[in-house]
Amino acid sequence: MSVIASSAHTDTGRRRRRNEDAFVCEPPLFAVADGMGGAQAGEVASRLAADSVREAKLGDLPSPEQTVELIREANRRVYAYSSENASTRGMGTTMTVALVEGTVVTIGHVGDSRAYLLREDQLTQLTQDHSLVAELVRSGRLSPKEAESHPRRSVITRALGTESDVEVDVFSIRAQNGDLFLLCSDGLTSMVSDEKIAQLLVAARADLDGAGEKLVAAANQAGGEDNITVVLFELEAGEPETEEETEQKLDDAKTLTEADAVPALKLAMQNSHGHRSRRATLIALALAFFVAIVGLGVFTVSTAHFIGAEPDGRVAIYQGLPFDLPGDVHLYRPVRVSARLYAAQLTLSERRRFFNNDLHSYGDTTRELSRLEGAVYP
Repeated sequence: MSVIASSAHTDTGRRRRRNEDAFVCEPPLFAVADGMGGAQAGEVASRLAADSVREAKLGDLPSPEQTVELIREANRRVYAYSSENASTRGMGTTMTVALVEGTVVTIGHVGDSRAYLLREDQLTQLTQDHSLVAELVRSGRLSPKEAESHPRRSVITRALGTESDVEVDVFSIRAQNGDLFLLCSDGLTSMVSDEKIAQLLVAARADLDGAGEKLVAAANQAGGEDNITVVLFELEAGEPETEEETEQKLDDAKTLTEADAVPALKLAMQNSHGHRSRRATLIALALAFFVAIVGLGVFTVSTAHFIGAEPDGRVAIYQGLPFDLPGDVHLYRPVRVSARLYAAQLTLSERRRFFNNDLHSYGDTTRELSRLEGAVYP
């Protein structure tokens, strides 16, 4: 199996001043990085990570171990730079890497950039997002539909550069002739549905440059709220491997199974299950109005506070109730935002404990936030 075509496109989008994305498109190695950290730190983090992967010498290690080491070395480079430069302290970046070796494609992943596979006109999301909203969906506390418009959907829970070491998701899949892989930042997936991505790829797959341009254009047409980066590569059967060689490579990795992957999305658009009845709509509006009145009343007199995360990922204390109403109405407001502590720097158990929307006094939440900041920055 060999890479017969590849293409990469990146765009600032319509709302950002700088492009904090970076990519690698050098067969057999591909990567996307999406930086975070404010000022120019996000741009620095993603560039350092991409340069680290691009400059790495591929050795004789099995693909999974080699892919993990590529990402960990990128993490070390970003973390070291951040530690030595106060202006970039706390910066980080997502990273999704694909390494092609024979008939096996190995994916390494940290953050909420994504890897997809288009096979026989069906699009499959290969990676799982390391984000606050994705964790809520996986735990059943949030529906996929609610996740699409959640105000904290951009908060990531795992990133390169925020700690000296990083946990990397890695898996390998057996490639087939004609497989088309897509690596992208969330500037694409937050703006364009998977169904639309599949349609555009199928329609333009004979021209990968054109396909990438159409994906970027679609994200910008939908609002372009973030930087947009897409990397595409297509595989074609070449000199076949022996069955033993392929099986050995797959045995060396945590091979993606049907249970691990997000279910394939058929290109054909599914019919809607039906519209809400007028009566149901009126009832929903009445309930929303009732909740709004009660919630706003409580908000004005309550001393309730909870810990959460701002859209840029910084941990914050909020006053009010952890509810959002239609029309982008929030029953809470931030009263203290940490200058340096990001959600991605907390452990999974800490995120589950402190981001569960339990209400406390301002004094209690302030002490907890100070304790967390002290644990990360002693």
